[in-house]
Amino acid sequence: MSAATNGNDSQSAKLKLAAGAIGVVFGDIGTSPLYAFRETFVGPHPLALDDLHILGVVSLIFWSMTLVVSIQYVSILMRADNNGQGGSLALVALLSRHVGKTNYGWLIVLLGVFATALFYGDSMITPAISVLSAVEGLTVVDHRLDRYVIPIALVLLIFLFVLQKRGTAKVGALFAPVMMVYFAVIATLGAIHIFDSPQIFYALNPWYAVQFFITDKFLAFLALGSVVLAVTGSEALYSDMGHFGRGPMRLSWFGFVMPCLLLNYFGQGAMILGMEDAAAAEAIRSPFFFLAPEYLRLPLVFLATGATFIASQAVISGAFSITHQAIQLGFVPRLSIRHTSDEHSGQIYIPIINWALLCAVIVLVLTFRNSSNLASAYGIAVTGAVTLDTLMMGVLFVGVWKWRIWLAVPVVLLFLIVDGAYFAANLTKIGDGGWFPLMVGAIAFTLLTTWSKGRKLMRDRMTEIGLPLDIFAKSANNSTKRVSGTAIFMNSGSTGTPSALLHNIKHNKVLHDRVVVLTVQIQDYPYVDPHERCSIEDLGEGFYRVILRYGFMEETDVPLALSRVDMCGGPFDMMQTSFFLSRQTLLTAEKPGMMIWREKLFAWMMRNAATPMEFFRLPTNRVVELGSQVEI
Repeated sequence: MSAATNGNDSQSAKLKLAAGAIGVVFGDIGTSPLYAFRETFVGPHPLALDDLHILGVVSLIFWSMTLVVSIQYVSILMRADNNGQGGSLALVALLSRHVGKTNYGWLIVLLGVFATALFYGDSMITPAISVLSAVEGLTVVDHRLDRYVIPIALVLLIFLFVLQKRGTAKVGALFAPVMMVYFAVIATLGAIHIFDSPQIFYALNPWYAVQFFITDKFLAFLALGSVVLAVTGSEALYSDMGHFGRGPMRLSWFGFVMPCLLLNYFGQGAMILGMEDAAAAEAIRSPFFFLAPEYLRLPLVFLATGATFIASQAVISGAFSITHQAIQLGFVPRLSIRHTSDEHSGQIYIPIINWALLCAVIVLVLTFRNSSNLASAYGIAVTGAVTLDTLMMGVLFVGVWKWRIWLAVPVVLLFLIVDGAYFAANLTKIGDGGWFPLMVGAIAFTLLTTWSKGRKLMRDRMTEIGLPLDIFAKSANNSTKRVSGTAIFMNSGSTGTPSALLHNIKHNKVLHDRVVVLTVQIQDYPYVDPHERCSIEDLGEGFYRVILRYGFMEETDVPLALSRVDMCGGPFDMMQTSFFLSRQTLLTAEKPGMMIWREKLFAWMMRNAATPMEFFRLPTNRVVELGSQVEI
């Protein structure tokens, strides 16, 4: 009885997580029917509305969703979790532990960083194209509403970004029911039209996709640039795995989301198949909304707008989460991070990322002006990230899972051919807007790698000029006056004497009774066991070296961690404790470690980083900063 009860509870918990995933994770790919099928026919390279092209496009959508989403991401990559976490950076951390010290370890890091950089372009375009495509449904209801589309879309987008600082916990409770209704509605509308034209099921045969290529050749290749819009959001499924787990997400995808999406895509194709030429030419302008009878189109616009609002929310939250990971892993400088929920540590708000995304989204809407133009810019970011994930998947097969080469190479080549074809097709749209995500990716990649390289040069330089702490402790104790209280000196490395401690002796000529050199280390796995959080080394003479370890998904609350330490000369009283921080001013060395422009960029990033007080949650009235100069 007990076992049965536990089994029921486990199944109930899995179903709840699966329902939650529908509301949070699948919004991006779930709103693709608004524009993916349409763009293939009316985009930069329009296709004829005949049986060959309709069946060929629907077949491509079905097999793309099967290969890229169902097999590559949901079935294979979701097995590659880093202690339950997914996404490009989590995959890089996982691979680095196994092959990071090999000759090509640096290349894996670069691939993951560039995939992350492309995600920022995606997170800018997704809210713009999703909300615009939904609001454009108003023109199907009444063409005179066309002039109100952009103002309404901008108001909705601005409201969405303003909402972020309040947190999404309460709004999130509505996400799952709204998205479930949305998916059920679009599946029902699609199924109705499938009954009228059941020959659309011929598209399940991949021969129709092949025949499309045999007949049209290069035009079919160009069509891939629009077909791939049907699988946008696939990378997000992998990135959000840590929030819901692979089991519930697979259940959501195979049991509900994928069938609903396919019914809608097949329904759009069936509707166009069953129409006369003039009616089909009219309906293809917005086939998603033409699926509904005229009296239901306005409610469908409202429902689709709500769904795109949720999809945009998920992408924005994803940008916050990716940035938090990048900060912890040393690719982004410390930023101001606000936690919007007392119960869920993953719900965070990063103001600078939020407002940067809003500015970019407004510029995109005002520049491209409609979802069709934005579709040209959308595919490159997605296909680029998917292709990079495929390359890392190959390393995963051989380096981590220890597959035989003869087995790994054909599997990786299959996905590289598919993903590479989509990416190549989207490269043809660079002049039509594809330049934007590439530009954003290049800027983000430069910032990420510059910060990582600069931090390494600084650490190496500080290690070179550092004095061993045990030697310093013995010499300073005999020549310096001691005063009551505790002094904690933050140190980026786990060896040497912090420059703030040296400067404190030089200028103040005193030492506290208890001197703690504290290092915060971020591990390459998401969470650290509380029992492994802290390690303490007693150096004698009242000196201690303390190392606090955090996973890259955890918040670094130093006072909270210290309040649980009682083996470091007694408990810590924050009112009797002073934190000393080093603030470095960078100077260019005779032989610079980076190009001068990158050193200046690194220095600018340092000046604009959030203070350690905020990042480590230090009490502001107990912090002293001491400056020093460092050549790199």
